[in-house]
Amino acid sequence: MSRRHNVLSWAVRCALLAGGAGAASIAPAIAFAQSPAPKDGEDAAQLERIEVTGSRIRKVDLETAQPVLVIDRAEIQRQGFQSVADILQNVSSTGSPAISRAEPLTAGESPGGSFIDLRNLGPQRTLVLVNGKRLGINTNGLQDVSTIPTAIIQSVEILKDGASSVYGSDAIGGVINFITRTNFEGMEANAYWGQYSEGDGDIQRWDATLGYKGDRGSLVAVAEYSDEKVVHGSDRDFSRYPRGQYHPFLGWTTVSQWGVLVRTAANGGNVVLNRGGNPYDITNYHPTNGTAPDGDVSNTNMQTDLRTPIETKNLFVSGDYQIADWIRFKGDVMYSDRDATRTVAGYPFQSAAFPGTTMSRDSYYNPLGSFHNPTPANATAVNFQRRTWEIPRVSGSSLQTFRTTLGLEGSFELADRTFDWDVSYLYTQNKLNQSAYGNLNTLRVAQSVGPSFLNANGRVQCGTAANPIAFSACVPWNPFLPYGRTGDGGLTNNPELQNFLFQEEHSTGKTETKIYSANVTGPIVTLPAGDLSFAAGAEHRSEYGEFIPDALAQTGASTNLAAGPTNGSYAVDELYAELFVPILRDVAFAKDLSLSLASRHSDYDTFGKTTNNKIGFTWKPIDQLMFRGTRADGFRAPTIADLYGGGSQTFPFYTDPCDTVYGASRTNPAVRARCAQDIQNADTYRQLQQGFVPTTVANAQSPVAFVSGSNPLLVPEESLSKTLGVVWSPEFSEGLNMSLDWWKIRIEKTVVSDDPTTKLNDCYVNMIASRCSGFTRDAELGYVNTMTFGNRNAGYVETEGFDFDLSYKLPTDWGNFGLVWQNTYVSDLEFKSTDNPTVRHSEANSFSGSAGINFRLRSIATLSWDYGDFGASWGARYFSSSKETCLSAATFPDECSDPNYIAANPADTRPINRVGANTFHDLQVRWNTPWKGTISLGANNVFDHQAAPNYSNPASSSTPYYGAFDIGRFYYVRYHQTF
Repeated sequence: MSRRHNVLSWAVRCALLAGGAGAASIAPAIAFAQSPAPKDGEDAAQLERIEVTGSRIRKVDLETAQPVLVIDRAEIQRQGFQSVADILQNVSSTGSPAISRAEPLTAGESPGGSFIDLRNLGPQRTLVLVNGKRLGINTNGLQDVSTIPTAIIQSVEILKDGASSVYGSDAIGGVINFITRTNFEGMEANAYWGQYSEGDGDIQRWDATLGYKGDRGSLVAVAEYSDEKVVHGSDRDFSRYPRGQYHPFLGWTTVSQWGVLVRTAANGGNVVLNRGGNPYDITNYHPTNGTAPDGDVSNTNMQTDLRTPIETKNLFVSGDYQIADWIRFKGDVMYSDRDATRTVAGYPFQSAAFPGTTMSRDSYYNPLGSFHNPTPANATAVNFQRRTWEIPRVSGSSLQTFRTTLGLEGSFELADRTFDWDVSYLYTQNKLNQSAYGNLNTLRVAQSVGPSFLNANGRVQCGTAANPIAFSACVPWNPFLPYGRTGDGGLTNNPELQNFLFQEEHSTGKTETKIYSANVTGPIVTLPAGDLSFAAGAEHRSEYGEFIPDALAQTGASTNLAAGPTNGSYAVDELYAELFVPILRDVAFAKDLSLSLASRHSDYDTFGKTTNNKIGFTWKPIDQLMFRGTRADGFRAPTIADLYGGGSQTFPFYTDPCDTVYGASRTNPAVRARCAQDIQNADTYRQLQQGFVPTTVANAQSPVAFVSGSNPLLVPEESLSKTLGVVWSPEFSEGLNMSLDWWKIRIEKTVVSDDPTTKLNDCYVNMIASRCSGFTRDAELGYVNTMTFGNRNAGYVETEGFDFDLSYKLPTDWGNFGLVWQNTYVSDLEFKSTDNPTVRHSEANSFSGSAGINFRLRSIATLSWDYGDFGASWGARYFSSSKETCLSAATFPDECSDPNYIAANPADTRPINRVGANTFHDLQVRWNTPWKGTISLGANNVFDHQAAPNYSNPASSSTPYYGAFDIGRFYYVRYHQTF
């Protein structure tokens, strides 16, 4: 048999046992991995039995029915991306990042973390493992990969298939398994520093690895420190303004630092104090001017982060010890300390949104009150609006993670067969401390704009002359005095007032995961085609979580989003079994034919029992060609926050279907008729945005807080995933390997995070009567003034597509050339948020929204060259075009390519704009020094490419730019030293 015989099998072994020269999928598996091929006649049994992600069965022949992508340590070092999250975002099958550093307005316990989403199905549907064991979750079911030090990673295995039958809940979109370094001896260190060409966003990372290897055991320890600096929104053209550089004066908020005295249209409308005017004389006020930049509006992007800063300190220690020939101890400990901060513009306070904060008629600062009204008999209380520009909102998040696994493993002989076993215990604890400063205490606002008078010392004081209130108990506020003007009760340079109105809030969180598990695997009987092997095991897992918002926020007496405490736990007992069944080997048209079967039974103390099965096959008609496929059940159990989360306030962006400019009422008479049942002026109704003014664009932010909450009656999501693929390593080209896999995932009973747009569309467009409760409208103006919405099991999500991977290695006299090319093409992505059979599904493929962009095609190629001690890499990251709702079809027709777009679901019919594709290029050159060092220089986004604006603000709530795209050219230098 030739040296190239069974190249697929050997390629897989090399990629996993030794590590290849670049990212590899189990399909092509990088056949040019830097390990010698087996000599003719070599006994395969001499190779170590290895467990591959997606199966518990240990085998020498590592070809599997499911597609697995492997990124080895060599490829990680060739990239200019240093964090675990950035490395994984450079994989074609990953979706939009959840709660990215470009999303500073997010709230709750998760901001500051890094979460990975496979297949754009949500990060809570991607399971993250470390050495085959769960990383640990927060109460929202999210797994923070930033706690894993990059330096400890030997490889990353990405299973692009469902695996609930093997790993249990959450493995719907796929599994990411971090394999850590073992049997390392010596010391090495890495230093990394990078910066954007604009001179900001510095990233530095330092790590050191120590390893010891003896006759009976080994120990590896990694310490890592990283610091990623802030990038301000004001420091990029595309993020300097709310609607980007092409509309620099659009989207400025009328709730500004100038202060607004609110009056009805009949009384002349809202007014603002003249610059330098007398705040007590109403004739010194002028009607609000909403024209930017010289009007009475503010650009919040000037105070908001584009990239939030984050600092992490990680430690990972792992070891093993051979207690006896038949038993070995293995364990690891991980500790992570992460600090992240976020800065957004000062709070846009609107007294009408907070009952009790209307300025008293007896406030000395009220120009229409009892002290200064030209007609005292007409003295009146007034509402006001004021953005507290003097105090930007700054939130800090500090997370300490402790994770340990302890276990025993070994093997035993039975009936002349070798069986492997292991028992283990895992414990993970996350402790979270959050701080927030910049929100107002609304009870104190009510006091500060309540009755006040000018005392004998010529100072305005709370209370009345007969019943004064001490300054220690109340400081009066004049919200009509603009930012930058001192005195007269203004906020500028007034620490006494600032300390009275603003209080630092503190929230805490804690989660714990405990897992006890036992597994056994080995051959049952030898069949003509090979060993019939099995794996079986049992697992007990318990999850506990809590998130306790600050007491002030819980009461709703803060402008911070009010939220109740989350507290709960659940436990699950599970049994699983797997079989690997070889059917044919080395016969005509079947060099190999095998089946894999798996089943897992789970018993939860929350919702009950579930059983999930999986079947797969591999068929190799010839050595160089393999076909494979799987069919797998999956499920995702409701999280602690889903079941036990406290209700929380939110100011969501939404589109009211009753709006006569941007809603379905504009073109649908039936919708307008249904709106007229709730709205007096349905024919002229306009949705109100912040400032209680008609919205000027689609998807506007609510001027009042809505409430979202949990649901203790939720049941698990259920999924069915299918894959069918082919792997080809042609004999005529020694270094070429290719794979093509079709995949399809359908999730039923989805836990729908309801939203105002969907709720209102279901009521007015889809005519679902049950969805018309839970919200009210203002009797006079018609806008939605209250809404409560929560999670529910409803509808489905279905996605389908293809993965094509290619790797090629070409040795020449001028060096070794290599190519790795990953492609993910999504042919369909649809969802439905209701079980009503009359409602059509919505198409999400290639569309963008606040959660991210569902790209139809992502393609990532890396070309490498190595010659002696020198090397270079060139990478290209391609993102296909996308579609979004037009900014305004009437006002900006040149940015609305399809104003007459009609969707399959009538609720989705609206003008859309097609945003072009983007490609980012990366370059690295490196030199291996004579003193065992490596110096690498590189640039990501070397051509300084900038994507077109995306006004749906995907993965970023503060700028019209996709949060996962490069924000500029990034230079870096890395130094690696082995001792």
